[in-house]
Amino acid sequence: MKSAPKGLRLHIGLFGRRNVGKSSLLNAITRQQVSIVSDQAGTTTDPVEKPMELLPLGPVLFIDTAGIDDLGALGELRIKRTRQVFDRTELGVIISDGGWGEFEKNLHAELKSRNVPVVAVFNKIDVAEPATELVDRLVDQGIQVVKTAAAPGTGVLDFRQALLDAAPDDFIDNPAILADLLAPGEIAVLVVPIDKEAPKGRLILPQVQTIRDLLDHRTSCMVVTDAGLPEALGCLKNPPGIVVTDSQAFEKVAADTPCEIKLTSFSILFARFKGDLSEQVRGTLAIEQLKPDDKILIAETCSHHPIDEDIGRVKIPRWLKKYVGGKLEFTHVQGHDFPDDLSPYSLVVHCAACMFNRREMLNRILRCRKADVPITNYGLTIAYSLGIFERALEPFPAALEAYRKAASIPNR
Repeated sequence: MKSAPKGLRLHIGLFGRRNVGKSSLLNAITRQQVSIVSDQAGTTTDPVEKPMELLPLGPVLFIDTAGIDDLGALGELRIKRTRQVFDRTELGVIISDGGWGEFEKNLHAELKSRNVPVVAVFNKIDVAEPATELVDRLVDQGIQVVKTAAAPGTGVLDFRQALLDAAPDDFIDNPAILADLLAPGEIAVLVVPIDKEAPKGRLILPQVQTIRDLLDHRTSCMVVTDAGLPEALGCLKNPPGIVVTDSQAFEKVAADTPCEIKLTSFSILFARFKGDLSEQVRGTLAIEQLKPDDKILIAETCSHHPIDEDIGRVKIPRWLKKYVGGKLEFTHVQGHDFPDDLSPYSLVVHCAACMFNRREMLNRILRCRKADVPITNYGLTIAYSLGIFERALEPFPAALEAYRKAASIPNR
């Protein structure tokens, strides 16, 4: 992997009316022709993403959205796609060509309700300057204000600096994936099955990011296949601090790992890293309440082509149907698609969300909570189905306590 994954980049959303120069501003800040620029309103249809390094901040992802003042059936689709961007925006940019009416106020209110910092950009100042009183009023509200003329490049450096100043403080200090679970001197054993789901010549993203997390924290790891795990454990002078496996190999790895060694999966690590592990642990208990013919939503963030024995389309449905003892109805969604109405579903089973930033995953968890629909993830579902749930949660005391409390199991 040569560049930072999208899910680890600061997501900067560009919002505004049609034809205020959002695409021109994106092209100016990236110094590339990323978005099509035209005098005709509505040129941008779907959100356009552009990753770049915004030093000294680091990796960011700009998202150029369609104007959400659009009309007609196509306009409604553009508006829906643009509103999806709110769920993953960590720094919002509201672009205007001079005014600040109800439309811009509503954009600001939407971002403010999500605790997203905002930069206001008044573009096209070569045509008209914003009123001084308006600028002062926005500054008094704590909004950073920048004046630009994106086409000729005026004010672009000021815009860049405003982004650096407004970036969330917690962006630099991302939580650890695994390293914080190890004591000084302990080693982690990572079990990486090599199968059809692993792209040829590469490892899947959660495995790569976990290895990098350990390296960043000066912690050692051993990477083995599931078949090589027993021999690897036998070669170690001291037991490892933890064994982490691909969830699909949970059953074999659990059998091969002595009970005194902590065990979990990459998917469960990412439930903590990307979302709210305790909430998803509680959601997993809904498996006990499933009945034949219940509807299950399976959501995954990547858009790979399914293969034989695909985990989301074949394995998890098979395990759940076996556990329930009857037929279940499964609906699958990919990428940023997620139903507006979650009420038909008895359970949402989500992937590890390695392609999402944390904000988007937390927003999905929040939507499920508001709809009173439990949400779990692949690794938690597999561990529960195999009867090794408590063991898989042992490295996470708070999540284990949440499970025992929700399941009315006394602490041991």
